[in-house]
Amino acid sequence: MNQSALQAYLRLGLLIVVGSVLLLVVQQPDTAEYVVTVLSLCIGLLLVALVALVARFL
Repeated sequence: MNQSALQAYLRLGLLIVVGSVLLLVVQQPDTAEYVVTVLSLCIGLLLVALVALVARFL
């Protein structure tokens, strides 16, 4: 896979993670928005981990 594509996916994943972490600070835990924010944090972390694995083994 192209290095610039991996870098773009990594930046996208980090944008999702940072945005989710910042939103978790202001969300109330018993709301639907909190659940969506936690799920987006998990998706961002998964994306970053997958990019790291692909970059490591290529």
